[in-house]
Amino acid sequence: MSADTEVEVGGRRLRLSNLDKPLYPDGFTKAQVIDYYARVAPVILRHLSGRPLTLKRYPNGTTAGHFYEKNCPRHRPEFVRTTLVPRRRGSSESIEYCLAEEVATLVWLANLAAIELHPLLARVPELEAPTVMVFDLDPGPPAAMAECAEVAALVRAILDEHGLQAFAKTSGSKGLQLYVPLNGGADYGRTRAFANRAAVGLAASHPTLVVEKMDKSIRPGRVLIDWSQNHPTKTTVGVYSLRAMESPRVSTPVTWQEVESVVGTGPAAATTLSFGPGDVLRRLDESGDLFEPVAELHQELPGA
Repeated sequence: MSADTEVEVGGRRLRLSNLDKPLYPDGFTKAQVIDYYARVAPVILRHLSGRPLTLKRYPNGTTAGHFYEKNCPRHRPEFVRTTLVPRRRGSSESIEYCLAEEVATLVWLANLAAIELHPLLARVPELEAPTVMVFDLDPGPPAAMAECAEVAALVRAILDEHGLQAFAKTSGSKGLQLYVPLNGGADYGRTRAFANRAAVGLAASHPTLVVEKMDKSIRPGRVLIDWSQNHPTKTTVGVYSLRAMESPRVSTPVTWQEVESVVGTGPAAATTLSFGPGDVLRRLDESGDLFEPVAELHQELPGA
C-alpha cells in the first residue's frame, strides 16, 4: 500500500492513507472514492449541510464487511463540525453526529472509507421538522427497477392531486426514492401519516404490484413503498452518495421522463437507471443539479 500523503483541501491540511487500496472488486480505489467526493462536493454539500450523518464504512472494501457509525470519530480534525442529537425522544443520552459542511470534511470521510453517507431528513437545529417527505421504493425480486418506476408514477399521481411536486433519484442499488420537498412547516407526524395513507391506498388498489408492509413473505414480485423512513431517527442514503456494490454506483437524481421511459422494459431498466461516478459528473456538467429544488422548494402538506 502507498505511504501516507499530505494534501491541502479547501485550505485544510489532511493526511490520507492507502490511496491505492481497492475498495471495490473492480479495482476502484480509495483514491478514486476521494476524488469523486472532492469533485461532487460543490453539489452534494448543498444537500448535506446541517444534516447529521450516519457513516457506512467499509475499511477493507465493499465485499469485506462494514459497520455503521453514528458517533463522529473522536480522532476527527478540529475543523469537522458535529452536533448532538438525543438518542431517542426524551432521552438524556445524545449521539454526536458529524456534519459535512465543507469539501475537506468529505475528503476526510472518504479517507475513512465512509463510502456511503446517510443523512437525517431534517437539518439542525430543527430536528423535528423534516425538510422532505420520502417514499422509498424497494423491489422484491423478481420485481426490479421497471416495477419501481411504475409504482413511482402511481405515487406521483397521488401527489399531483394534492398539488405537490416530487423528485426522483435512484437508490444506487435496486430501487428508486421519491423526495417531496417541504422546507418548512412540517413535522414527522404529518409526513409519516401522509406517506402511510398513500402507501396503504396503493397497496389496496394495486395488490399485485404494491405492498406497504415489511413482511418478507408478501414481498416477492411486488414493490415495497417504505413510508416508515419518515421518522426522526431514520436516515436515507444521501443524493450523490456512492453505494457499496460490486462496482461503484451512485444515488443519482433522474428526470420523470427517464423514470417513465423504463416502465414495462423489464430487466433492461436496471441498466438504464444505473450510474457510476463518471456518469454522475457528466450529468451534472450537462444538466446541473436535478435535485436542487429539493433543497429550495417550499411546499405545504394538505391540512396545513
